[in-house]
Amino acid sequence: MSIVKVIEVIASSESGFEDAVRNAVTEVSKTIKNIDSVYVKDFKVHLKNNQITSYGVICKVSFRVE
Repeated sequence: MSIVKVIEVIASSESGFEDAVRNAVTEVSKTIKNIDSVYVKDFKVHLKNNQITSYGVICKVSFRVE
């Protein structure tokens, strides 16, 4: 039987939402092994002078505990 743990992370990108999710996975995988899935819980953008400056995501990352 496997134990699965879920953590919530926030990541951002100046390029877009897809890149923000990639950044989340890249950073989490530096310290977490056995990542099974990433659920994108929420999206957001930051604005300056009515222009989008960055894209953000809130993700739930699931991984198996050894």
